[in-house]
Formats: sequence, C-alpha cells, structure tokens
Amino acid sequence: MITLYHCDAARSFRPLWMLEEMGLPYELKMLPFPPRVFAKEYLALNPLGTIPFMVDGETKMTESSGICHYLGVKYGPTPLMVGPEDPAYGAFLNWMYFSDATLTFPQTLVLRYTQLEPEERRNPQVATDYAKWFLGRLRAVEAATANAETLCAGRFTAADIVIGYALRLAENIGLANDFGPNVAAYWARLQQRDGFKRAVAAEQKAGAEQNVAPRVRA
Repeated sequence: MITLYHCDAARSFRPLWMLEEMGLPYELKMLPFPPRVFAKEYLALNPLGTIPFMVDGETKMTESSGICHYLGVKYGPTPLMVGPEDPAYGAFLNWMYFSDATLTFPQTLVLRYTQLEPEERRNPQVATDYAKWFLGRLRAVEAATANAETLCAGRFTAADIVIGYALRLAENIGLANDFGPNVAAYWARLQQRDGFKRAVAAEQKAGAEQNVAPRVRA
C-alpha cells in the first residue's frame, strides 16, 4: 500500500492527483501545515519536515513532481506518461522539472512573507517581487496553451498535473486574477477533470476524518 503524507492544498496534492488519475490504492495521512512546526513527531519519518512524503515499500520520496514520475513509470503503462520514443518527451520532462523549480519556488516565498511569517517579519516587497517572478515565468504556460488543450503530447499527462498544482497554489495565495486568458481557461479545464475532483474530495474527507483543519486561504 502506498502511503502519502499530505497537508491541505500543499505540493503533495500533485501525487494525490496522480494517484487518483491512475486509480491506485493508497493511504492518505493528513498533517497540519507546516508539519515541522505543528507535528514534530513527523520529523522522525521525514527529517526534512517537508510535504509530501511518500512511502511505497522500501521506497521513500519527498519531491512532488518526482513522485508523480515514479508512480507513472512503476505502475504504468499509463497515457499520463510520455516515453522517450515520443517526440514530446523532451517537452514533457521540461514541464515536469519546470513545475516546481521555476513555478512553485517563487510562490512559496509569496506564501511565506504574506501568511506564514509572524506579522513583524512579513515583507510585502519580497512577496511582490516573487509574485512578479512567478507571473513572468507563467508566460511559458500561456504560450503553450494558446492553441492546445494540454501542455504536450496532444493529451492530458502528468505534466498537466504538476503544472496544474502550481495554478491551484496561485489561486490559493491570490495570484489567479493575474492569469492570462489562456492560463485561466486551461486552469478551468483542469478543475473539471474527475481525477482532480476526486483528489480534492479525498483531501477534504481525510482532513475531516483525521481532525486536521484545512489551511486558511488568501
């Protein structure tokens, strides 16, 4: 049984969505955010104190996009993955890495310096600068979705899952009003997927059952 440690609306939503799209059995363990502060016993499992943390037998992973890639390869074949024989393979991998390194990274600084730091340590200048960084990098998604329903390979793939989470985070921290028209339409399409809806429902159900309150959204 795959076990996924998750916080409401955190990066761990990427593998949760992937699990739901693939129809794989899993156990979802909810933690308050950030767990390194509010669930210190979690550090015994994951010394980083970060989310996600996935356990699959002897395999333990902490990188959200990497977990999606792992699940698709190990438990495939699945149309969610793009193989090296496909002309879109390079684009697929680029989106998989772009998702966290380029898109989610600046958002974490916006979140930290607008919501997570104590009032006296919050920094509007940092938040504004990194919001602009994120929106500038989002131009790549705006261009890719100008004439296509999905990012690559002519179908919905794990690349759409990992980039889609970055759009969900943007919405949660108040950046979605600045989406371009193509990104806004793309994000609306992603939210209509049954796999996305199941992942949101699973997150909410597990939070209620495990008595872990959802995070306050911007």
